[in-house]
Amino acid sequence: MADPEPAPAGPSGLSLAGLYRLPRRIAGRASVEAGSALALLRAGAFGVEPPQRLLRVLLAFEAYGPAGAALAFACRRHPTRTAIIDEAGSISFAELDERTGRLANALRERGFADGDSIGILCRNHRGLFEALFAAAKLGARTVLLNTDFAGPQLADVCRRERIALLIHDAEFATDGYQPPHGTVLADVGQPATAEPQPDSIDALVAGQQSAKVRRPRRGQQIVLLTSGTTGAPKGAAREFGTSLAIPGGYLSRIALRAQENVFVAVPVFHAWGLLSSVIALGLSDTLVLRRRPKPAEVASCLQTYACDALITVPILLSRLLTELAEHPRELPALRVAAVSGSALTPELAARCRRQLGDVLYNLYGSTEVAYASIATPADLAAAPGSVGKPPLGTTVKILDEQGAPLPAGRTGRIFVGSGLQFGGYTGGGSKEQVGTLMSTGDLGHLDDDGRLWIDGRDDEMIVSGGENVFPGEVEELLDSHPGIAEAAVVPVPDDDFGQRLRAYVVRGNGHGDDLDEAAVQGFVKQHLARYKVPRDVRFLDALPRNPAGKVVKRELPTD
Repeated sequence: MADPEPAPAGPSGLSLAGLYRLPRRIAGRASVEAGSALALLRAGAFGVEPPQRLLRVLLAFEAYGPAGAALAFACRRHPTRTAIIDEAGSISFAELDERTGRLANALRERGFADGDSIGILCRNHRGLFEALFAAAKLGARTVLLNTDFAGPQLADVCRRERIALLIHDAEFATDGYQPPHGTVLADVGQPATAEPQPDSIDALVAGQQSAKVRRPRRGQQIVLLTSGTTGAPKGAAREFGTSLAIPGGYLSRIALRAQENVFVAVPVFHAWGLLSSVIALGLSDTLVLRRRPKPAEVASCLQTYACDALITVPILLSRLLTELAEHPRELPALRVAAVSGSALTPELAARCRRQLGDVLYNLYGSTEVAYASIATPADLAAAPGSVGKPPLGTTVKILDEQGAPLPAGRTGRIFVGSGLQFGGYTGGGSKEQVGTLMSTGDLGHLDDDGRLWIDGRDDEMIVSGGENVFPGEVEELLDSHPGIAEAAVVPVPDDDFGQRLRAYVVRGNGHGDDLDEAAVQGFVKQHLARYKVPRDVRFLDALPRNPAGKVVKRELPTD
């Protein structure tokens, strides 16, 4: 697509077209902020607040970013309320604030400077949040590392991201990289009454007298790593302005409420887990955490702690529903079961509705664009398979190859516009942009009601015998088969057609014992065009997945 001819420049280098649009942009920003404030008010984030309290929170937002502001707000409103429940017990907001202040001061004494990079390599427990909030108070560039990294990959990422100090769980070896300011153990697996181990968070906190932290010279920058399902993970850096749009957009579509219990059963080092956790803490919610949540443990925690909300991924939701079907439990408090990270099939949405009621929400987005659309229970009932509508402050457009908008019903490339986009990969490069809109890398269409549907990956579409084929369409069909627990479809070379599809199938659900290749191919042939029928079918015990629940297709067997 050719670049448009630049418009004549106005004062300060701003184009005349930009000047004409400026009042509308200002009005649009004001409308988003007002709508976000209303969404926060409905969620119970604040009521009639003393002006000085709101001022302190705004100052904390400016100084420390959203994570630091969330803790400051909750601590000022409900200091004695439990912030986190994990395997070690519980900790209040006031205790969390106190410990993170002392930790920040201890790290500064080590020589840590504003803007240095802290790496956090932790499973879901209080130590991860102590590291995150201490980093916010230091104005640190905070890199959340994947707990699935092997040693060499961890070392490579730490070098690329210039990690100056690494906070990690004891189970992870860090021999391949020595940060300039050393390492700190977040979780050493000891009882709370044990003597703190040297170079641990507990030891550093115990050795500090003051929790009062000087204001950093810059706000926290958070670097999230892409999931790496098709290649090496990239660092996606994000700066946060002083805006309510981050929680406001989320809460405009997902019904989290203040002072509730929220089970976070997704890694917090991923965008979905981090976003939900920080917003929940800002609402003074109690986070229930487990390091390696299994379906039986999730079900037990939901019941024991009367959780109002569950934040998870589709594959764990599916296994949880199976667990609840086999070992029923009463979950009267559960109002929200929100998923993201991988595709939610219509079949799974229907199972959830039958077993848990109208509690399911589905967020579609990416590390780069943040959230793009959110399906509410009403959306999933009216249009199963859709990913809902854009939240407050977000625009979704379907564009053709030339960057022109496509009408409802036409498949094209999905582009998203909001104030939440990342600022480019830390190693260089970015996602494709058209104006202020950024590509998600997916193909999709909008229906007549403005709901978004995902039709496949932009880079996965193949041409088979002259026909366009999207593997995602075949995967969705296979997921609906009663004898298939899960399926993945990938392109493979073909002498006659150029490319064909190969299906990887996991038998299950109590109906797949007799399922063979011919039966799978016949099922697809009954419902889709002949050129979409997989050339061959491989049967596996399980599909390879990353911690966010996404299938890692490059790890599927090829021989």
